[in-house]
Amino acid sequence: MPHPTDPPTGEQNALNLDAALQLLDQSGHRLPDLRQVGKALWLQAVIDGLCELSSRDPLTGLANRRHFELMLAGEVDRVARAGEPALVLMIDIDHFKKVNDAHGHPAGDEVLKHVARALQECIRPMDTVARFGGEEFAMILPNCPPSFAQAVAERIRMRIQVMAIPIAPGDSVRVTVSLGGAFAPQWVRSSPLLWVERADQQLYRAKSEGRNRACLEQPAVSLVSAEEKGLLFGTSQFQDFA
Repeated sequence: MPHPTDPPTGEQNALNLDAALQLLDQSGHRLPDLRQVGKALWLQAVIDGLCELSSRDPLTGLANRRHFELMLAGEVDRVARAGEPALVLMIDIDHFKKVNDAHGHPAGDEVLKHVARALQECIRPMDTVARFGGEEFAMILPNCPPSFAQAVAERIRMRIQVMAIPIAPGDSVRVTVSLGGAFAPQWVRSSPLLWVERADQQLYRAKSEGRNRACLEQPAVSLVSAEEKGLLFGTSQFQDFA
């Protein structure tokens, strides 16, 4: 007897859904009952589930680098058009290799998951936090004025510093993070790559100055006329042509 979430007979092989369904099952994604929602909605649920998997880091559940870069491109465009400040933070766990060497990779995974959860708790609904790679994380903070940026970075740093991360029964570790931040130039169409590179330079500075600190680039001040601001709308890659 077919399972309620199985596709209609004869269509599974034609659509090559076996691997997709296995991935969704392994990730804990629950599909609706095919008999209740119908074929079209069931297939849409499969597609939505796969899209969600493709944008998430499997270990931490945060956005992955691909999704981060997509969101960053949109934020570059928004800053160029609206002129609102936006901050990118690159965050790296200090001496992470020592955790793996001393306690093993499962302990390192626990550290990554706990740091990811703490970072998620530090952000607003409009913000994006992602696992950028390895022990490095990244944040996009729209509408974050320079006057608040250092306080935001310090709050994140302190939140990680005070955590005792359980890695085994009766055993825990503490870690710190270094942060580097850069603002997107307002009213200027920069590139996501340059924005991240500038934040990375500040991260390297934080590491070289002793770690467990936040170094932020001072935002550039650019004066743009009203006419020039209007021209930006004509070059937006996200322009509505309707």
